[in-house]
Amino acid sequence: MKIDQKKLAKLTTGSEHLRQKYGQEGSENRREFEAKAEAWYYAELLRDERKRQKLTQQDLADRIGKKREYVSALERGTTDMQLSTFLQIAYALGLRFSLVVG
Repeated sequence: MKIDQKKLAKLTTGSEHLRQKYGQEGSENRREFEAKAEAWYYAELLRDERKRQKLTQQDLADRIGKKREYVSALERGTTDMQLSTFLQIAYALGLRFSLVVG
């Protein structure tokens, strides 16, 4: 299979794509995107752990005193999760976190 060098030269790297779509690193738009991406990532971790433990969204909602719809929205990324809620869910799943600064 021959690689078309002209097409290859037109491709952008992931970093270039992020810069074009969300701005330079450190810009307000880029920081907002990165914060949303991290929130989605942590929600995915919690969802995967919930499923690993064979808990339903309703089971988890009952453990944290919230509605199932709220847990669903968190897992879909359609609502932001406060740190207190994140920790509440993590503890309900038996997870512990430590903060590393520096």
